[in-house]
Amino acid sequence: MAIKVTQHRSTIGCKQNQRDTLRSLGLKRIGDVVVKEDRPEIRGMVHTVRHLVTVEEVEGGA
Repeated sequence: MAIKVTQHRSTIGCKQNQRDTLRSLGLKRIGDVVVKEDRPEIRGMVHTVRHLVTVEEVEGGA
């Protein structure tokens, strides 16, 4: 199982740790999409920036 993470809001005005988390996920700008393995570490990072991204479950791996 994997999750597709899409950035849909800007990091302007966000805290530095949220910007760093998006960068760690591989998201740099609005509209960027990454597919990551569904692991607790990734879920925690997504939870940190949940107001900036949308998440969908997809079949397959990263």
